[in-house]
Amino acid sequence: MSLAAIGHAPADDGQILDAAAGWLAAGDAVVLACVLSTWGSAPRGVGAYMAVREDGLFAGSVSGGCIEAGLVEAAQDLDGPVRVVDFAVDDDTARRAGLPCGGTVSVALFRPDPGLLARLAALRNSRTAAALLLDLTDGSQSVVTADACADDGIAARLASGSSGMAADDLFARIHEPATVLVVVGAVHVTQVLVAMAGLVGIRVVVIDPRRSFATAERFPGATLISRQPEEALPELPLDSRTAVVTLAHVAALDDATLIRGLASEAFYVGALGSRRTHAKRLQRLAGLGVAAAGLARIHAPVGLDIGAANPAEIAVAVLAQVIAARRGKPSQRPG
Repeated sequence: MSLAAIGHAPADDGQILDAAAGWLAAGDAVVLACVLSTWGSAPRGVGAYMAVREDGLFAGSVSGGCIEAGLVEAAQDLDGPVRVVDFAVDDDTARRAGLPCGGTVSVALFRPDPGLLARLAALRNSRTAAALLLDLTDGSQSVVTADACADDGIAARLASGSSGMAADDLFARIHEPATVLVVVGAVHVTQVLVAMAGLVGIRVVVIDPRRSFATAERFPGATLISRQPEEALPELPLDSRTAVVTLAHVAALDDATLIRGLASEAFYVGALGSRRTHAKRLQRLAGLGVAAAGLARIHAPVGLDIGAANPAEIAVAVLAQVIAARRGKPSQRPG
């Protein structure tokens, strides 16, 4: 299965750029804003997008709400291909927006190239990292991928996944493939997990052979696959930006999921169950040929140890552990 079929998380980069592309296709003038640098309190970091239609409708954000109104006005007044605007936020305004202190945000305003937006969408669907390059002197834009990049500064940005200046007056906005969470077991915990994952920009695939469990009514916004995990998982690109979690609490489903998850490049593999249940699971998996190094990769009991006592809290613990693993932070429970 291609991940082109997996829906975009709400308010992610893809939706912002898709909104801009849709407005352009409808004949509207559009300005794209992108954060170049920040100082002080900054809930939205370098590379944050905001698309502004000519009538003031916008998608995305570049701050906690402090400067969006001013940015819309600046976008509507843009009379050239590009402009860099610095916004200073005083402490009182910042506190009203829920920020601890003020700061400065530098934003580039430019008119996006529709063809490049289409190319970025195609690369996003193929899970290919790319850099949107913006020349801050003339507004010219281009898109490059790692396999076609000869510039060391841009290549370094692509390798690190960090947006920023790649050279004098050349800003590189890095677009990385979205994190995908594959969950086996369409249970109550999964319902909460799907809703929360969408809020942080993680796409979710739910696998469960029980058709009455995996329904669109129970899991709005998720990609649903009503097949056995040993059939479905090989058809998904379980790459280094994918997390695999089994919440089925059914031995056959859990084991099949873990065997295939551990054989993949997935950055996270987790399983629901008590320590006693997991000990038995490890014995079964070892008997099925899973090496000790693979068994050690399993996060079980799944989720950070926050004392979770109900499905919603378990979902919080699981999502937090997935995010920690994605960011390279300690995520295993103490042994």
